[in-house]
Amino acid sequence: MEKQNLPVVVVGAGPVGLAAAAHLVERGIEPLVLEAGASAATAVREWAHVRLFSPWAEVTDPAAEKLLAPTGWTRPDGTTYPTGGDWAGQYLQPLADALGDQVRYGATVTGVARAGRDRIVDSGREEQPFTVHIRTADGGEERITARAVIDASGTWSTPGPMGANGLPALGERTAADRVSYRVPDLKDPAVRARYAGRRTAVVGSGASAFTALALLADLAKEEPGTHAVWILRRGIGEATYGGGEADQLPARGALGLRAKAAVEEGHASAVTGFRTEAVERDDDRLVLVAEDGRRLDPVDEVIVLTGFRPDLSFLSELRLGLDERLEAPTALAPLIDPNVHSCGTVYPHGVKELSHPEQGVYLAGMKSYGRAPTFLALTGYEQVRSITAALAGDHEAAERVELTLPETGVCGGAGLFDEPGTAQNDEGGGCCAAPATLQIGTGAPAASGGC
Repeated sequence: MEKQNLPVVVVGAGPVGLAAAAHLVERGIEPLVLEAGASAATAVREWAHVRLFSPWAEVTDPAAEKLLAPTGWTRPDGTTYPTGGDWAGQYLQPLADALGDQVRYGATVTGVARAGRDRIVDSGREEQPFTVHIRTADGGEERITARAVIDASGTWSTPGPMGANGLPALGERTAADRVSYRVPDLKDPAVRARYAGRRTAVVGSGASAFTALALLADLAKEEPGTHAVWILRRGIGEATYGGGEADQLPARGALGLRAKAAVEEGHASAVTGFRTEAVERDDDRLVLVAEDGRRLDPVDEVIVLTGFRPDLSFLSELRLGLDERLEAPTALAPLIDPNVHSCGTVYPHGVKELSHPEQGVYLAGMKSYGRAPTFLALTGYEQVRSITAALAGDHEAAERVELTLPETGVCGGAGLFDEPGTAQNDEGGGCCAAPATLQIGTGAPAASGGC
């Protein structure tokens, strides 16, 4: 078959993957979205209890709204803040439904390659389409031929470990029954019982950690004996709790203030400069041990919220150009590198920054940021608008920037975060410090949490 007659495979039916499909439809290109879960936005549904930092007016994609309009869909009140569950149920699933058979569920991508060419073969490589290998829900295997591949599978499935060196701490795997890598849903009776009246270590320094601390503090007010131990690899500086009232994402600023209140009111205690090396058993409890030999008092549970990283295993036969530190596209990495990126905005980018030596394959959305700790969904929508324009041959539109990001909050370069007293608090701010999918916005703070 001619490559131009083949579909563009989109990996992942999350916010950016579905937006990519909507833009492809708008361009007259057939998309095929492959989603490992049984419904759209499987990952988003796993943090359904967490509220976004931004209102409905800023969490939908224009091309997606056009696709939804004939179905009778109307955007919820633009001034209100959705939870992850709201986002999935009221926007992402209807969008997937509108795409119909162009979204396929229970399809786990296990490999992507050039047809008939492994990674080392040059001859005729660019003329070949892609083959996408999938595992179906019933355990079967299939192979799909595609003209291009947009990987928007995100990073949710690969959270960062507890160990300060980027590897699991000694004993972390064997303590898996007491270690979680997600913000707990304390409205779930079983989850609430797990943490009520217990001592829980929270490892991490971003918005997810703030959320966990705030939730555990609320639980402590109702359940005596509940206490959080906040594990920080750095010292406490001006920006430890985020931008506060100076944050132009008010809901994020309010969340940091709630975490600060949890410490000041005694519901949480902070342990600074602690780089976890090992997790040891003490009867039915856990003891965290630092690289410097410090040992904490035993805890009952550990919540690890140290960010996420991309799963690149199924892309191993493709020639990707990735930054050696961030595992993000090499042209994009300097724009988002937390070692040097401080306050200010990330420049909106598109196909130019997202291209690889292997033409026709793109990492988009959170996955394109690799290990960088902050990603803005609006940026993801701009990415796929540009990518799909390029696939349609509209290079002028692909190179044009159609997104202007307002400055958002307070942050500092992560390369300095480990040193006490070096946190920055610049006016105008930036967007570096939260390890989750964020959406830019202004307005009143959400009633709870953030993501």
